[in-house]
Amino acid sequence: MEPQIRNLVDISSTAAALQGHADILLERARWATTVFQRYDRQTTMNIVDAVAKTAHENAAYYAEWAVRETGFGVVEHKKLKNELTAYPLVDYYRDEDYVNFKIDEARKIVEIPRPAGVVFALTPSTNPIATVNYKIIIALMTRNAIVISPHPAARECCVDAANKLAAAAVAAGAPEGVIQIIDKPTIPLVETFMASEKTNVILATGGTAMVRAAYSSSNPAIGVGPGNAPVFVDSSADVVEAAKHIVNSKSFDNSILCTNESVLITLPEIEKQLIQALRAAHAYICDEDDVTRLRRLLFHERGFNIECIGRDATWIANECGIRVPGNTRILIAPITHIGVEEKLSREKLCPVLAMHVASNRNQAIALAKATLRMTGAGHSAAIHAQDEQVTIKFANSVEVYRVVVNAPCSQGAAGYETHLPPTFTIGTGYFGRSSVGENIGPHHLVHWTRMAYNTKESMNVDRYRELSQGFNGPLPTAPSDGVPGSASARRVVTATVHSQNSNQVDATTREQIRRIIAEELRDILKK
Repeated sequence: MEPQIRNLVDISSTAAALQGHADILLERARWATTVFQRYDRQTTMNIVDAVAKTAHENAAYYAEWAVRETGFGVVEHKKLKNELTAYPLVDYYRDEDYVNFKIDEARKIVEIPRPAGVVFALTPSTNPIATVNYKIIIALMTRNAIVISPHPAARECCVDAANKLAAAAVAAGAPEGVIQIIDKPTIPLVETFMASEKTNVILATGGTAMVRAAYSSSNPAIGVGPGNAPVFVDSSADVVEAAKHIVNSKSFDNSILCTNESVLITLPEIEKQLIQALRAAHAYICDEDDVTRLRRLLFHERGFNIECIGRDATWIANECGIRVPGNTRILIAPITHIGVEEKLSREKLCPVLAMHVASNRNQAIALAKATLRMTGAGHSAAIHAQDEQVTIKFANSVEVYRVVVNAPCSQGAAGYETHLPPTFTIGTGYFGRSSVGENIGPHHLVHWTRMAYNTKESMNVDRYRELSQGFNGPLPTAPSDGVPGSASARRVVTATVHSQNSNQVDATTREQIRRIIAEELRDILKK
């Protein structure tokens, strides 16, 4: 008798399987948000501080891992970014209260914070760990649960980092499931998460296609747009300082940040002085043949050559056959015009900076606007000038929501080396077809219910200061056998678990259900 041969069908990518996978993680996150709402501000901040401590202590470890896994950037710069998204990020928002209600006696309004709930967060390959740190911390500060979808190119380091931060949060008292990450992200699976009614808000940092998908998901989304920052060096600028800032910015993490300067625009009267200062800061000024080689390497018919993302200047020069000194930090590519036909005036996530000399200030500002019309609208721009009249004219003309003045744009627009809110998600607002124009922070993950009283003088809201807000704290330990109510609790838990697919309810979830029911039974017995 011939043996029967069974053809096994892989159903892991079917719509039902994808939905089931998403439901498991999202339900666990929703459960965590229910518990998290019980925490007062001090308990919440203790958890945030514990996570920041873990992020800081592992900054170097994950910086090396991220560069090794992705091939992008500079280890010491990624370490710094990982550190900046730990203690400095928390300290920037430490005095903000996203937990207690606010009382405005003059306007007779009482405001109650309402966390978003479940945050679905997309993270990029360019700044993987810094973005994971940042999104987890702003979610925890507002008592939200977060599910992270890492970029496949940085999956391993992100999964390990997120799990480590989750363990730190739980050890500090956070509910299980408040931080989760997708182990094996795929486009269909990510789209399922984004479209799920159990997702409350999508926090999208990544490519344009993925951000647009987030906005099309039917769920609230906070997204970003591409950068292409022009930098104008005016004749009133401190040219030497401007050159240092530009080279430091463009070489930072091999120009992987979308806030990096893309096109340098200056004026004839300072051209030679600026070039000399750029060379002194270890920039290499390309000749016409070099520019042709760069253009050919960096761009092809499908767009930017992704092999060059985050590579250092000497690697790029070597690939082009350009001989440069070993200490070269960035490559300057002089171009004769700016527009769609000049590929080098587009965004370049590598230490190559296009440079154009305008005829006068008015033309320089017009060319900065033209740079942003190709891509980068709403994002960032920079200017180096001592003349405030020039600065305000520039800022009022370019269609962006961040103008960095006399500082490095890569760091400055992201809130480092300036006093803008520190972020790794840049809102591009109406100019960039985005819902938010600010640097994204914890305040974007919480809304406020406002109780508004009659304007009569007799109305008084100061009595709310004496009221308890009912923060019951973490769930208590479930009663053991022999304690009144424990048998009932076990029966209800059993019924709850068997009403679901038992493979989808882990031991932690069962224990949380047991604790909730146990507390409710205690309350009943007290009555």
